[in-house]
Amino acid sequence: MRVPRLVGLMAVDARETARARGLSLDAPDRPDFHLAVVDHVVRQYPRPGAAVPRDSMVYVWFDFGPGEGGGGVREPRAPEPPAGGVRRELDAPEPDDPYAVLPT
Repeated sequence: MRVPRLVGLMAVDARETARARGLSLDAPDRPDFHLAVVDHVVRQYPRPGAAVPRDSMVYVWFDFGPGEGGGGVREPRAPEPPAGGVRRELDAPEPDDPYAVLPT
């Protein structure tokens, strides 16, 4: 049997999809997983399409966890770069370059 894609499904739909395929579902980040309804699955193991025996356990996560992205609060934003663009010192032109503008 192949593991269905559960990422993107609400908790209630993920449970029903797994149950219909003869798989068990667990959520390590949600002790109250059996009560979760509208939370969306963001990760699963084994991956979709993996071959597993019937009655296998599939793990799902509802939170990206620290440092892994996700929505979250994005304010306040970091300060914007200073006006005027990137400034760097240019190399001196070669004296024999016909297109170089040399200081006088």
